[in-house]
Amino acid sequence: MKARHLVMMSLGSAIGAGLFIGSGAGIAAAGPAVLISYAIAGLVVIIMMRALGEMVAAAPASGAFSVYTERALGPAAGFTVGWLWWIQLCLVIAAEATASAQLLSGLWPVFPQWVLALVFMVVFTAINLLGVGKFGEFEFWFSMLKVGAVVAFLIVGIVFLFGGTPADPPGFSNLTEHGGFFPMGVAGVAAGLLVVAFAFGGIEIVAVAAAETDDPARNVSRAIRTIVWRILLFYMGSVALMVIALPWDSDSLGASPFVATLDAAGLPGLGAVLGIVIVIALLSSLNANLYGASRMVFSLSERGLAPRGLHWLNNRRVPVAAVMASTAFGFLGVGLNYLWAEEILGILLNIVGSTLIVTWLATLVSHLILRRRAHRNGEPWPYSARLFPWTNVLALVVVATIIGLGLTVADVRFQILATTALVVVLMVIGALISRRRGRSSLVETTRDSQASTPAP
Repeated sequence: MKARHLVMMSLGSAIGAGLFIGSGAGIAAAGPAVLISYAIAGLVVIIMMRALGEMVAAAPASGAFSVYTERALGPAAGFTVGWLWWIQLCLVIAAEATASAQLLSGLWPVFPQWVLALVFMVVFTAINLLGVGKFGEFEFWFSMLKVGAVVAFLIVGIVFLFGGTPADPPGFSNLTEHGGFFPMGVAGVAAGLLVVAFAFGGIEIVAVAAAETDDPARNVSRAIRTIVWRILLFYMGSVALMVIALPWDSDSLGASPFVATLDAAGLPGLGAVLGIVIVIALLSSLNANLYGASRMVFSLSERGLAPRGLHWLNNRRVPVAAVMASTAFGFLGVGLNYLWAEEILGILLNIVGSTLIVTWLATLVSHLILRRRAHRNGEPWPYSARLFPWTNVLALVVVATIIGLGLTVADVRFQILATTALVVVLMVIGALISRRRGRSSLVETTRDSQASTPAP
């Protein structure tokens, strides 16, 4: 991939079902206070991505945070983080296919939802088999379209607030009425956090993709610098417009929040056009997530933490088996769309949020260990984020608080406990595999640790 591919992917990788569809679920969980959920999660993501960018600049790897976790905490931990992220992306692929099929069938009710989901899965599996160069070019233009759509939405929304559209401006009453700014209390903010975490999922794919660019250290630093203003502008701006334009408990916000906001502005035709753009954006995210999933399981296979056949490359240097394995749940999702077309998207969105928190934790802890190890050993470090290690500590405290608050909410507690159980199972499997390979299951030996410390 070229530098422009990676930078644009960093702008568009997280603009998918989490923002276009999941934002409605977040608003339903917390009301207008979902803005606090976005602010908290956004702060953690900014710190986490800066830490990840340092490690990528030091040692680019297609396994990214799984590789760094293995180097910092041992192969069992690297196995767990890699497989958990792969499972998460496989679920996201199914969610993106479902969301895009759901939207398109609503706009153009010609084919059943499951047929559209099947077509999307076949097409984007084929694209990922063409090679990374073609994938990068495809994502460049589709990410540009997504970014343009969100910017256009923000402009129209601001014009609406100032009375420049056919509908009367809403004022700010929707922030204080219908139960107030905190209609669900602090528990609502906690419940919204896992939904919001799903919205930010995809940003970390940049670290995986950086390994397939010419100058990973320089390109990933450029890409990560765009994250701060993207979070503030795209996420906070879009969701703020939604909760100002419509009551937080409006059914239309839950179905399609972007289109509902434009309809409220008296622009239903524009809402329909945006609906088509959103479908394309979701499919682009499906494409990017399939790429990320395939590279992660390829990396696991290379390191002996997944079946060996998954790291086979064809003459285009595409890991075909890894791509096909990563599409499996997406095709299973086609069947779920046939059986439970209305319910399946909500189920998938709820599962993913808590798994992302594990990735965040692993990245922050790995960065603390690897950077201090490099300093202790007198090894160079390409560039350093400001206020280290206090930013990492702050982010870890925030994540711990999110988990603690989440345990007080029944639905969120179930997700956290289910993810914890999955982590324990993966750790045990990873420890057994590590032992079979003759390596420590929790902490690498001193010699191996020093050999694997990131270096420029």
